[in-house]
Amino acid sequence: MKKTVQDVMNLIQEHDIKMVDFKMVDINGQFRHVTIPAKHFSETTMQNGIGFDASNYGYAVVEKSDMVFIPDPDTACIDPFCSIPTLSMTGNAMIIDNPENRPLAQYPRNIVLAAEKYMQDSGIADTMLILPEFEFYLFDNVGWKVAPQNIGMSIDANEAHWNSDVEGMGRIIPKQKAYHVAKPFDSSYEARSEMCLLLEEMGITVKYHHPEVGGAGQFEIEPQLGQMSKMADASMMIKYIIHNTAMKYGKTATFMPKPVYGEAGSGMHVHMLLLKDGEPIFSDDNGYSNLSETAHYFMGGLLKHIASLCAITNPSTNSFKRLVPGFEAPVTVGYATSNRSAVIRIPAYAKTPNLRRFEIRNPDATCNPYFCYAALLMAGIDGIKNKIDPHANGWGPYDVNLYTLPEEEKAKLKGLPTRLEDALDALEADHDYLTAGGVFPEELIKNFIKTKREECSQMAAIPHPAEFDRYYNL
Repeated sequence: MKKTVQDVMNLIQEHDIKMVDFKMVDINGQFRHVTIPAKHFSETTMQNGIGFDASNYGYAVVEKSDMVFIPDPDTACIDPFCSIPTLSMTGNAMIIDNPENRPLAQYPRNIVLAAEKYMQDSGIADTMLILPEFEFYLFDNVGWKVAPQNIGMSIDANEAHWNSDVEGMGRIIPKQKAYHVAKPFDSSYEARSEMCLLLEEMGITVKYHHPEVGGAGQFEIEPQLGQMSKMADASMMIKYIIHNTAMKYGKTATFMPKPVYGEAGSGMHVHMLLLKDGEPIFSDDNGYSNLSETAHYFMGGLLKHIASLCAITNPSTNSFKRLVPGFEAPVTVGYATSNRSAVIRIPAYAKTPNLRRFEIRNPDATCNPYFCYAALLMAGIDGIKNKIDPHANGWGPYDVNLYTLPEEEKAKLKGLPTRLEDALDALEADHDYLTAGGVFPEELIKNFIKTKREECSQMAAIPHPAEFDRYYNL
């Protein structure tokens, strides 16, 4: 049941709330916030919103940058990390117009809502369910410096293999051997359990949590399937809970795709399926892996646009240090059942019609989740509308280990972009599927590409410690 303004007022009274915090999202998918004393919060606040400067959030808008943030009562929750009782809400950004405000088309939350409406107006489906898997590392210490005379970084996890001679308790996890490891090796178990309990309190249902492959402190928390726009909000809150709970336990969390050389990278695999009138449209008992023709067309859209999607789903230079052969990250443009080496994997365990689905494995959590989920939906709809058959296009199914193919066979396969610059080139050339129906504004895509190109140029100009190792004495 949707919450009303009165429900929010009741929460403030019942919990003796002192401050009301409004969490907004910038172009990179990070929270910014503004807080007001609860005694000044009223129904008028919910209607008129809070003013902010959109240009400082990374949005290059044609209109004046003064915007208002309108909180969504459905997102109201108690912030568990504030010692002063604080109510938290997210919401939508609006352009100040007379006589009424209108949505800021570039604002992430408005884009994911526009994508859902585009799907519904198309008649293809009325609901997209998604399940993102959040992989991350927990470190006990981290530090870095980028200065003319000192460039470097250091990380430490007590259980990491490099501490075998100093940890002193014999709880060392071998490199790449941490998958589902139990106590006493799983030293952050209580921290992750608390993360999950906090998520449940906020209405985000958790499927499970567990250690992942990386022996230097890699873990995963996986929620249950949820409606796309709500899961975008939940994704922001999941990262917020993980970061802040880690701090409470004296650790630091990172969603960097490749923070540890030689260990598994962290992705954000996204499972997805469509419903119409409450019924799954991806299920077919007679289809390959029990998936319907519509599901295959959706996969075809994802695979056709995968290079440009990478600019949105993997928007950091570090993202492409994860997308390399030899680990569990996908590098091949294709689909298959139970095959982690292809970009799209169909889980064999999803056997009932209402759960039959596939996952796209290249995204990572450095993305803006609103942009990511909306872009995946738009690519899939393009595939359905244009009947893009992944098999006819030579994208599989690849029911073999693609990592172990002979070199001549590997040469025939199409791979993902290997650099963010290449993904941005692809997005520049291929984004009509995103702007369909006005879902992604052209100005946002241009601004996003410009911002990321500047980021790439800055990163490329910084000497790397590994370059000293390789070139210093030449």
